[in-house]
Parts: sequence; C-alpha cells; structure tokens
Amino acid sequence: MKSYTIIFIILIITVATQTSCKKFLDQPVLGNYEAADFFNSDANAQTAINTAYVPLLFTDGGSNAIWVLGDVASDDAIKGGLDGDQADFQNINDFNIIPSNSAVEAVWKRYYDGVFKCNVVISGLPDDNTAVSQPVKTSCIGQAKFLRAYYYFILTNCYGNIPLHLKVETPDEVQSPALPQEQIYAQIESDLNDAAAVLPTSWSGADDGRATKGAALALLAKTYLFEQKWQQAATTAQQVEALGIYNLTHLFTDNFNANTKDNSEAIFSVWHKSGSNPFLGNNLNQWFAPRDLNGYGFFYPTQSLVDNFEKSPDGVIDPRFGYTMSGTDAPNYYDTTFQPSWAITGSYISKKQIQPLSEIPTSIKGDGNLNYEAIRFSDVLLTEAEALNESGNPAGALIPLNKVRKRARESYLYDASLPGFGTVPAGLLPDITTTDQSQLRDIIRKERRSELALEFHRFFDVIRYGSTYATQAMKDVPNFNYDNDKFFPIPQSERDTNHKL
Repeated sequence: MKSYTIIFIILIITVATQTSCKKFLDQPVLGNYEAADFFNSDANAQTAINTAYVPLLFTDGGSNAIWVLGDVASDDAIKGGLDGDQADFQNINDFNIIPSNSAVEAVWKRYYDGVFKCNVVISGLPDDNTAVSQPVKTSCIGQAKFLRAYYYFILTNCYGNIPLHLKVETPDEVQSPALPQEQIYAQIESDLNDAAAVLPTSWSGADDGRATKGAALALLAKTYLFEQKWQQAATTAQQVEALGIYNLTHLFTDNFNANTKDNSEAIFSVWHKSGSNPFLGNNLNQWFAPRDLNGYGFFYPTQSLVDNFEKSPDGVIDPRFGYTMSGTDAPNYYDTTFQPSWAITGSYISKKQIQPLSEIPTSIKGDGNLNYEAIRFSDVLLTEAEALNESGNPAGALIPLNKVRKRARESYLYDASLPGFGTVPAGLLPDITTTDQSQLRDIIRKERRSELALEFHRFFDVIRYGSTYATQAMKDVPNFNYDNDKFFPIPQSERDTNHKL
C-alpha cells in the first residue's frame, strides 16, 4: 500500500439519501495518520467515508456558494441584500466575473475538497488491505465513488474543462492540465455505474443516511441528460422508477418542510441539524430570510421566474408559485405575512430553504434543520420526459411529465390552506397532450423551471439548452455572452498553484 499522510480535522456526517429515519454519524477529532495506520479497522474506514459527505453542507452560505452560481447567475434570481454587501456575488449577477471572484473560488475549493476526501477513501482501501472487511471496504468505496461523481458533476458544469484527480497525489501529480469535459463526464459515468452496482437500495439503523443505489442511478440519468445521451438518460431514469421506493409526495411542500423532509421523493438530500456542537445547521435559513427577521435578505426571485408559472383560464396560478416565493400577491410567508419592505431589490422573496419562526426563531436564524434536496424524484421524472421527447418518443414523454403536473394541481386536494380546498380549479395545469416534439420541448423546459425553481439548478439548464435559448433567457442579464460565459473561469488561486493549466 502506498504511504501517505491523511489529516482529519473533524469527521461528521449529516447527509441522507433515502426515505427512512435518518441518524447523525458523529466521530471524534482525529490527528495525523499514515494511510496504512489509519485504514486498519472497519470503524476507521467508516470514519473516513463520513468526512467525504461534509463539503455538501450549507453550514455557511458563503463558502458553499452553489446557490450563487446555480441561480443568481441565471434568470431566476438576483443577489438581493444591501448595496456593496457580497459585491462578488453581485458581480456574478451582472457577469462582471474575474478569476478571483469569491463565489467562483468558494465552489471550486469546496467541491474539490470533496473530491480529495473521496480519493482518501478510495486510495486508502486497495485490494491488498486486509485489515478492513470486504463488505465495509466495498461499501465505503461505493459511497466514495458516488460522492466523487456528484462533486465532479457540479465542478464540470460550473467550470467546463477541469483537472481530474482520481487518487491521493504527490505535489508533482497535483499539477494537472484541464481535461475536456467529455473525459470528466466519462469518469462520472464510470464512478456512478460502479456505485450503483454495490450500493444498497436502502440502509437501516446506524447506517441510515448514506448514499444509495437510487441516488447513483438518478445522478447517472442526469449526467446522460447533460451529455445529450437521450436513450441512456431515459432508460436510467426508468431504472430509478423501477426500484419501486420513490414516489411524488401529495404535497410539493413536503420537500421543503423540516417535519416532512424524510419522504418518498427525496433521493439525495443534504441533511442539517439545529443545536449541534460542532455546528451542523442550515445557514441558508439566515442568508435568504428578510433582514427584519434577522436574515441577510439575499436571493430574490425575478419577475421572469414569476411569469413562468402557469395560470388557469380563470387566472388561478400554479400553487407551486406560492410554495416557492412570497410577495404582495402571495402574502403567506409561513407563520407570518409578507411585508413589501422586505423585498429591498425585488418584489418577491424566496421561501425555499426557509423555516417558520415557530421552528427557528430569529435568535438562532442561521441554525436551521431543513434539508437541501439535491435530487428529487420529480427531477428524475422530468429527466425521463425530456430524454424520451428528444429521443423521438414524445408520446412516452407525456407520462412522466403529466405525473409532475398532476401532483402540482392536486395540491388543492391535500392543502387545506389553499382557497377552494377540495376542488382543483378548472383548467389548472391540465395534462399535456401534444406530441409535437418542438412544442413539447418548450413545455418540458417550462415545467422543469417551475418545479425546480430556486433549487440551484437553473443556470446549468439554461446553458445546456444552447445558445439560442440561453441568449433569450438571459436577455435582461447585464454583460452575458453565451460563448464567453457558459462556464465560470477557473479560479485565480488554482491558476497560481497549478502551472499546467
């Protein structure tokens, strides 16, 4: 076994990927270990994989800035906040982006740190390691490969051609050129196929919360979608369905409610826990909340996003609108009422990643226990719909698409707070029947935008749809140019240390 030093600072997992009672896996502070000395027991191997989940957390809304690159950069959200506060985030908003931009730096460092932690596990558990039992070794490597694929999926969609690190490397080996995105996707596919082959469909007891087969297949389907491998994307999404363990919840809001976050729609979720030492809370609860409620007032929806939500012939709006944001025409802000003064730079404020004051009062605003759902079952259904339509099967695409629309309109059958509860308003979100591929393409894209709004996916969708779509979508965004801006620049810190770039 190759000898190298692993430095563990603190190893805590607070991530969940399936639908049963989740547990937090806490480990003590550790020191420095040679790999051969550390990977000498099942317990230590489990500790090592636990730490590979940590970069997923939103314990600091500034250091895990994927919400900035995923949505503030898009036509769905603006930075918000006070003028001059987080100026680099505003520069993302305006596409005045230089390589030293703090959001560009933050996402790169955080997700490559995740890659490194996964490589520690994979490099530390070679075939000739007999100190760790084979079942534990297989499980840990499977989880590490899933997580490494997730981190690389985010990284390559943010930065395009990037370095590929697949082991714990020497200083000379860390000097690596940026490889074509096709090679990064190929590695993601390989890791996810390996992970899906060994990970269980669910966990139990103390192991609740680890990556699953369903999570690996769901991310693989999404990877194929981004590569425009339509048939493979559709088939893999159908494999997720065939597992028989995921379903759309009756209420869309179950996915954004701390009391119902353990639900049948959650495929891969980043779990948070309030009141923990060390800190494990969802800090976005404070970043996105209005300043009058001890928040920072960031992350405001755009009028363009508002206009994307469908209305019935009688003017009843898609209920997901009021579940996603608050404004003068959607005044319900959980257990309080929207105030126009909250929207300092916009007419609406986001509700996702926010908890009621009855759950998280202003005194602990930054310590939420709401999950971030990275992959939901509705995402898989819309992946399947898009892939089927693009592969020449628009009739087949209608089935998963209409499942998503049915759940949205039937909120009126399950949410007693909606006016006219018990009856779906006439003509609201009707089933789609057209099989014209071009028309259906536009409908699926519109549906995806409403369903997944403000969940940090939009910019990457806009870019993958191509120049014509992106240019139209981003027409009100200052300085955006598709050819120049479809990827963020590789950070200056990486340029300064990696001389092969």
